[in-house]
Amino acid sequence: MSGENQRVEASRTDAPHAPHAGPWGPPPGGAPVRASRARRLAAPVLTLAGAVAAFAYLGVVDPNEPGHYPVCPLFRLTGVLCPGCGGLRSAHAFATGDLPAALGANAVAVAGYLVFAAFTALWLLRAFRGGPVPRIALRPAWWWGIGAVVLAFSIVRNLPFGSALAP
Repeated sequence: MSGENQRVEASRTDAPHAPHAGPWGPPPGGAPVRASRARRLAAPVLTLAGAVAAFAYLGVVDPNEPGHYPVCPLFRLTGVLCPGCGGLRSAHAFATGDLPAALGANAVAVAGYLVFAAFTALWLLRAFRGGPVPRIALRPAWWWGIGAVVLAFSIVRNLPFGSALAP
């Protein structure tokens, strides 16, 4: 090795301080540097705070009163209920503790609220303990199944016999 290469190699191995994690992960060849608990909890706590703020706003500002929220563009143009129609009314009822009304406005949205709550609780727990961020790793067949359920919900709620599912 030339003198310059030896100095560069020596500076890499004889560093007096521990390497810091860069923006793309742990330093090469070193043990991963663990983030503080506060830093790990920041993202899930801010996500939860945003969801709580949105539900609090929806709990106070009633979407059943005209003029507060825009009408669904698909419903306004075609009269067809999309899978999200009634979602704001469902969130308002859910936020005020009226679960039957929330299910009546949009049952799929209520299922989504519960899945979101479970995922966020798991995320908070893992962040508190220092574990990995939970991932939703479903096989494609599951995603297709979820899509089929949402599509069936959308079709049935627009038919006369499925009017109980309409908001």
